[in-house]
Amino acid sequence: MSRCASVSRSLDEPIAATAATATTWLLLEQPGPWGAKALTSSHLDPALGRALEAAAEGTGVRVALIRRPGRHADPGAPGIRRVYAAHTVPGRVWLHAAATRDPRQLLCLDLAALGAGDHRSFGAVLGGRPHTGDPLALVCTNGKRDRCCALLGRPLAAELAASGEGGVWEVTHLGGHRFAPTVLVLPYGYAYGRADAHTLKKALDGVREGRVAVEGCRGCSAFERPGQAAELAVREVAGEYRAGVLGVVRTEGAAPRWAVTVAHADGRRWRVTVARGASLPPRPESCGAAVLGTPARMTVLAVRALRPTALAS
Repeated sequence: MSRCASVSRSLDEPIAATAATATTWLLLEQPGPWGAKALTSSHLDPALGRALEAAAEGTGVRVALIRRPGRHADPGAPGIRRVYAAHTVPGRVWLHAAATRDPRQLLCLDLAALGAGDHRSFGAVLGGRPHTGDPLALVCTNGKRDRCCALLGRPLAAELAASGEGGVWEVTHLGGHRFAPTVLVLPYGYAYGRADAHTLKKALDGVREGRVAVEGCRGCSAFERPGQAAELAVREVAGEYRAGVLGVVRTEGAAPRWAVTVAHADGRRWRVTVARGASLPPRPESCGAAVLGTPARMTVLAVRALRPTALAS
């Protein structure tokens, strides 16, 4: 049987504007196996997982579990777990790290504030500090969610880790199984699909240099899908690949057509027309899907630079 990633690739399905949306990512290290809904079907206390899901609802925070590449045995003894929080809104990006022996401490975080970009509770509750190590590469490997993620993601994570990249983690779910291997790069929050080690190393080197690598890029998680499409289109038109200088400041209209205003830190603005269509012919959106689907795709119809007199329109 064809895997969903193979079918998507064979149909040349565009990957731009398909990133999972979150203004802030909260990542908890959890060794051992993961189930399809990992927060409640792993060796993490399922009551804690349910409470974290409920607390994050509507805050802009996406909670995920991470583990180091390799074998996934869980010794069962309490240990120190790494915790990361990353805010991905351009111009206000930060990545903080902490450690805990008791993951229930995460319930004391102010998730609404974290989603808005305020990291004070992360420092007060967990002793979190700015992350000073390598950028993070989170590779989706949860085979219980979709087998493509395990079959394609785990070898990529292992290869990246063996190459000396210190920030490589496996992660539970990034959405878009059919684009496996899928990877989220932090702190800037750009997601990548159909990734390979060469592409990812360029993306990680870009982070170190304050740049965004657009090859294989699915979009910035800080934006909704029309904004993801618009920002990537402006990068191509303007030849602008510096991180943190472009933001989505206005989205007008409603599905299936939007006018998105993208602003540069230097004052330039563009109005981007984005339309939603359906991907045809029908295809499996995941390996476990019982029926074929026609996933939404974002198409950029026009990019127009705004004159200074048009900025208020």
